[in-house]
Amino acid sequence: RHTSATRGNHARSHQDQDRKRKGIEAVVSMSSVMRRVCVSPKARGAIPALFVKRLFSVKPEAALPPKKIAECPERQGLVDCERVVVKVGTAIVSKPDGRLALSRMGALVEEIADLVEAGKQVMLVSSGAVGLGRERMGLSKEVVSNVQNVVERQACAAAGQEVLMSTYDMMFNRLGLKSAQVLITQGDFLMPDRYTYLTNTLTRLCALGVVPIINENDAVTGSMQLDPSTSGRVFTDNDMLSSLVAAGTRSQGLCMLTDVDAVFTKPPDEPGAERIRVFTANSHLEIGEKSTMGRGGMSSKIAAARVAALGGVQTVIASGYDLNNITNIFQGKDVGTLFLAAPRPNKRQRWLTFATTTQGKVMVSGSSKERLLDPQASNRSLLASDILSVEGGFPQQSVVELADENGNTFARGMMQMSADTCRESLSAGAVTFNSSRPAMNPHDYVILESF
Repeated sequence: RHTSATRGNHARSHQDQDRKRKGIEAVVSMSSVMRRVCVSPKARGAIPALFVKRLFSVKPEAALPPKKIAECPERQGLVDCERVVVKVGTAIVSKPDGRLALSRMGALVEEIADLVEAGKQVMLVSSGAVGLGRERMGLSKEVVSNVQNVVERQACAAAGQEVLMSTYDMMFNRLGLKSAQVLITQGDFLMPDRYTYLTNTLTRLCALGVVPIINENDAVTGSMQLDPSTSGRVFTDNDMLSSLVAAGTRSQGLCMLTDVDAVFTKPPDEPGAERIRVFTANSHLEIGEKSTMGRGGMSSKIAAARVAALGGVQTVIASGYDLNNITNIFQGKDVGTLFLAAPRPNKRQRWLTFATTTQGKVMVSGSSKERLLDPQASNRSLLASDILSVEGGFPQQSVVELADENGNTFARGMMQMSADTCRESLSAGAVTFNSSRPAMNPHDYVILESF
């Protein structure tokens, strides 16, 4: 039995070796056939050409596409944008009676789809929810625009946002694109953790090929923005919201579409009005009346555009009635008014400078100001002994203004001490434990003169 078993094992071993040998011969034979197929025009039809090409062809290195050159050299940054924000106002997405302007919305979505196809990541900031809700609820403009009618405005925003978003979603789906709704409140900017969560979410949506559609959450924020006396808000309209989003997500371009062609030296319907091609600190202009359908006017758009530019974003204000302007802007054509981007600050600086409101003021000594302004100083912390006086009542971790002995504000930052603790240190009138305690860390303040 042992002998027969051994013979059986040897037989199976020979069979396995024979199979391997035949398999190798088959592979070699197949390779020779494939080589003949590749060089013989008559035999090529025997095997799919695509299969042969993928197996034996050597792919050449992909040639870089030629770099696109802007018509105007100062607009080259818009051509090179990888992530952009498009902001449209109420007058663009809706008609005067409050109904949707479907033809303009369709053209807008097509323009955005073209940008995505060109390899850009796009975020859309769109107004119009309150106007659409007002038309659906059957309310008049006078009722909704009244500061006292908070609940009516919130109800209109809730009803209109559903109409606005469902329309956008349907249009983007028809073009094979995905969209996502993002509603933002003031608190999303005031709290550093929520600010980080918001910007990270928007950045991730863009990376996934989704178009975020952003609006203020008017259903819960009330109507404080209608009151001109209201102060201390991070943003009061979607113009500023779009600027903060663009700067916070490190976008390179912002296109703000409005109901005028550009920023003019005076209202465009007045004689002698000239378009401002590139807005600078020396630009002089006369501001006309604000839009009758939205919350913002040209002054708010200019302020928002400057904030975006200071945040490192190339910004253009142009007409939204000609939706080809979106493509024209990011092709570097001379349309609208350009706000040149400043060097981009880091995320902490952007948050402190643009996305916060101050809760008090701290006056510091002249020597401490010099130390804070000197980037080469060995100790750039603000100490409790540097404080001369405190205005307002604020808890620890609050953002405050820093002023010199003459009351001139030169910085803002986050205090590591409450106002009461600062006053206790001042009232002691002597060197105490708190005197050498950092009231503000070097990474927690930003010098406003840089902006």
